[in-house]
Amino acid sequence: MTDEGRRNVRDLRRANRARLLRQLYFHGPLSRQDLIQATGLSSASVSNVVADLLDAGLVVEAGAVESEGGRPRILLRVDTSCFEVIGIDVGETRIRLERFDLGLGELAALDLPVVGGSLDQEAVVTAIAAGLAELSADAAAPLLGVGIGVPGIVQHQPYAVVHGQTVGWDAFPLEERLREHTALPLFIDNGATTMAQAEMWFGAGRDADSAVFLLLGSGAGASVIADGAPFRGSTTSAGEWGHLNVQYQGRLCRCGARGCLEAYVGAEAVIARHAEAAQTAGAAGIDAADEEEALRLILATAEQSGPAGDAARSVLDETAVRIGVGIANVVNFLNPQRVIIGGWAGLALAPVLLPQIREVVREHALRLPYSLTSIDLGALGADAVARGAATLPVARLLEAGA
Repeated sequence: MTDEGRRNVRDLRRANRARLLRQLYFHGPLSRQDLIQATGLSSASVSNVVADLLDAGLVVEAGAVESEGGRPRILLRVDTSCFEVIGIDVGETRIRLERFDLGLGELAALDLPVVGGSLDQEAVVTAIAAGLAELSADAAAPLLGVGIGVPGIVQHQPYAVVHGQTVGWDAFPLEERLREHTALPLFIDNGATTMAQAEMWFGAGRDADSAVFLLLGSGAGASVIADGAPFRGSTTSAGEWGHLNVQYQGRLCRCGARGCLEAYVGAEAVIARHAEAAQTAGAAGIDAADEEEALRLILATAEQSGPAGDAARSVLDETAVRIGVGIANVVNFLNPQRVIIGGWAGLALAPVLLPQIREVVREHALRLPYSLTSIDLGALGADAVARGAATLPVARLLEAGA
């Protein structure tokens, strides 16, 4: 056989392993007969590939089920204990590190505060390196890799460089800096994109081919899923929903432009607008140590009567309108099946504001696409970015077929 022929056989076998491994990962436990039906591969191919995966320790037997008129069928599943992965959410209020098994079951977590609300590059590298050392020390299985979700545009050239205009990162060589501290494989992507992948795999985006995931934190971002995969654009910056211009010569955004949606709906902007509204109303401002506590207090104040409650409600009402109009633009322009709201601020605001947000979308979106689009909360909570980051090394394993 020629070298090219050997390569073709190896490539075919690798592709078959990837197909079976994905089926077992997302739909297992399954029998060999189930795998034949799900993948369309021959009985011989399934038997050979399953043998490979069993030998590699990635797949194990998981009991048996009765079959009609024959021997019981042996069930197979991915051995989620054979590897562990680490996911990191580099947020503007904290850096969260989590260690998971291969099935993305959480094993350990660590929250590191962002001192002074500033994502200083050196401090971020030091914090991640220290967190990795702490979480890695207790790993019971080999670490497959580390995924990191960051606030900014990520380009691979070939190492990941982050352009985080709103946090002062200008071509920050994060991957190269972290390689000075760890030999683990590193996978770095935008935080909204990692959140979207987690929700697509395990949460509110399951079974959707097209969806838009909105991440509301200190700022606002999004990930656009088209045909089941992230749409990245020509320079990987697609999905900067927070920097849609919604008000000509409007409020100053952290990116330096005026009138960006983020300047109205990000937690930092909501808190600033509340301070202005409270002062105008002659009410007391919010004195809180961090953004998360401040936002919680604004939501609580809105339940009160009097000038303070009126000021808080007016800010939240405008926030709902701005988010709703922003989603209506997404519905009209992208026609997704689902719009999912996540991020720590989104999960705090949306349970209160969601009915109003949906009504604003209904008023501003075209009737047909609106009628076919659901608008819901993310299902995975505030750690969806870290969990999604952990899917990055797992996805590489599944694509490679072990």
